[in-house]
Amino acid sequence: MIQVTELAFSCYAVGDMPRARAFYEGVLGLRPGTVTDTPAGQWVEYELGPHTLALGCAPEFQKPGADGCLVALEVADFDAAIAHLKSAGATFRMEPFPTGVCRMAMILDPDGNTLCIHQRDV
Repeated sequence: MIQVTELAFSCYAVGDMPRARAFYEGVLGLRPGTVTDTPAGQWVEYELGPHTLALGCAPEFQKPGADGCLVALEVADFDAAIAHLKSAGATFRMEPFPTGVCRMAMILDPDGNTLCIHQRDV
């Protein structure tokens, strides 16, 4: 039996790495860690606490889409994050809503991948 010890990373497929990086770094404010550019494709990793969110641009292996992987980004100030995203022109797949244990909204990145903006209730 395989013993899985942790989640190594989550990855979104993107079709245009410079456009994706402009969104993830410019709009979401993430800072890149590992960045690679090889003949097989491009890869960027963002360290978020003990977790890694990766972007991969290798169209022959992985296609972007709204119904693939879903990453929930925990934010310190939900209302401020939503206001910032709206002012930046982000596309909302689902407007902000409460669940009883948290608040969340679903936005789309430039390739149509869904991201959850999330804040746990205190």
